[in-house]
Amino acid sequence: MTPPPFDPRLPLLVESYQRLLGKPLLAVGNDLATALWTAPCVIVAHATEDDPVFFYGNRQALAAFEMDFASFTRLPSRFSAEPLAREERARLLARVKRDGFIDDYAGVRISAQGRRFRIAQAVVWNLIDAQGVCHGQAATFSNWTPIIA
Repeated sequence: MTPPPFDPRLPLLVESYQRLLGKPLLAVGNDLATALWTAPCVIVAHATEDDPVFFYGNRQALAAFEMDFASFTRLPSRFSAEPLAREERARLLARVKRDGFIDDYAGVRISAQGRRFRIAQAVVWNLIDAQGVCHGQAATFSNWTPIIA
C-alpha cells in the first residue's frame, strides 16, 4: 500500500497534538507524510464540515476500517460508528470541542465490511492552528480488537 498524496493539513495533526497534549504524536524526522502513514497506531482526521468527512487515515486506519484511501476519505466520520453508537460519538466530539482533547475514549467502530471492533485508550483532539482556529478533529489509538459475534 503506497502513501496518499501529501495533504497540507498533515502538519496540523502533529503540531496541534503537541500543543494540546504537551508531547509528540510520533517521531517525525524529515518526512512527515511517511511517519504518519507508517505509524504503528491508527491516525484519522476529519475537517469541520456540517457532516465532517475524513480527510486522512493512515495505513493502520485503512486496515481497521477495511477500506482504501479513496473510499475512506469520502466517508462521513459519523459512519465509522454503528447507528446506535452515533449519539455517544456525538457526545464525545462535543467534549473534545469543549476541552481541546480527551485521552480516555473507548468504544465500538464498524468496518466497511460490517465487522465490529472495539477501540480503547483513544486520544481525540482538536486540530487547532497557532492562531487558535479549529480546522477539525483527529484521533489515534493503538488498541483495537475485533468483536466476534
